[in-house]
Amino acid sequence: MPVYEYEHAGPGCKLGKVFEIEHSIAEAARRQCPLCGEPIVRLISRPFISAPTSDSDLKSMGFTKLVKRETGVYENVTRLPGESRYMEAGKPDTTPHIRRRVSD
Repeated sequence: MPVYEYEHAGPGCKLGKVFEIEHSIAEAARRQCPLCGEPIVRLISRPFISAPTSDSDLKSMGFTKLVKRETGVYENVTRLPGESRYMEAGKPDTTPHIRRRVSD
């Protein structure tokens, strides 16, 4: 269930000036504080977006990460067994196996 941020129109209560309420997305925005009954407004907040933080996270999600080592040479740090460690420009046999990572 989503968590929504609300703010008291006045000074606030024990919940604080800004507080969170968990309720269904189908429910209308609350208009009164559940604790003190004072008017409240729902805030628009930034959503939390999780991003992969390591090479192993990228690999498990099916991504390929290439790190430039020199002109035309990239290291495949998320390589799968059987893939070349280095991808070199002009050598198609060194490119990552896309069909092994992507499926329909």
